[in-house]
Amino acid sequence: MNTFTIILAVVDVIVCVVLVALVIMQEGDSGGLGTIGGGGSDTFFSKSKGRTKEAMLKKLTTGIAILFAVLTVVLYLLAGRGG
Repeated sequence: MNTFTIILAVVDVIVCVVLVALVIMQEGDSGGLGTIGGGGSDTFFSKSKGRTKEAMLKKLTTGIAILFAVLTVVLYLLAGRGG
């Protein structure tokens, strides 16, 4: 393993820990599959849903998850197991 691969592996582990923390910080969806009717999403308060803390956490979690997946694939290829 060269130095770049080791640094990338450390960054990957840090991103993984951040991703786990972000997932734990999020609230669960109370209106999931168990809700009959599903009419709860058209309320007055859901109009500004994109600007709430929860929406920002979801966007950040998505970005960190994509970064984690890309870093993991790059590490796999750099380790010589990709082909």
